[in-house]
Amino acid sequence: MPPVESPTVTVDFMKRFTASEQFDKVFREGMGLVEETANYLDGPGRKEARLLDRHGAVAYATESMRLTTRLMQLASWLLLQRAIAAGEMRPEDARRERRRITLGEIGRGSPVSGVEQLPAGLMEIIERSLALHQRVVKFDAMMGLQGKTEATGNQSPVSSQIDRIAAVFNARS
Repeated sequence: MPPVESPTVTVDFMKRFTASEQFDKVFREGMGLVEETANYLDGPGRKEARLLDRHGAVAYATESMRLTTRLMQLASWLLLQRAIAAGEMRPEDARRERRRITLGEIGRGSPVSGVEQLPAGLMEIIERSLALHQRVVKFDAMMGLQGKTEATGNQSPVSSQIDRIAAVFNARS
């Protein structure tokens, strides 16, 4: 008797993730960090920047630009995922929009002269944004892996699910 093939059932990780309390937490953290950064750069950061020498001022301008670019990209990614989860966007439209978001290029960057002069408040926000960036990159990679395995069919559904579960636990550390 030939073996009976069972239907392949794939769990949509991103759909479950964006509907989860964990996504809400990451979303609130990201949007809160955007607001906190704007308040810092317009208030205490502006005052602290005036106290820096030329090298420190260049480092401040460079790092604040990197920070705001990073946060804009992260916020775009989070808002895109929320729109998809809410059914406000079709997956194919989301893929087109996703191409405009460049998560890989907004990490720490090359060190600049004068960085040792940067105010502690700015450095703390930068470090938090980098930690958020790492988590979002992991989630984005999981989403990309999911699309590739479903499209190609090269990986078994079980190994695909195991990889996703492992990635989630790695993202929490």
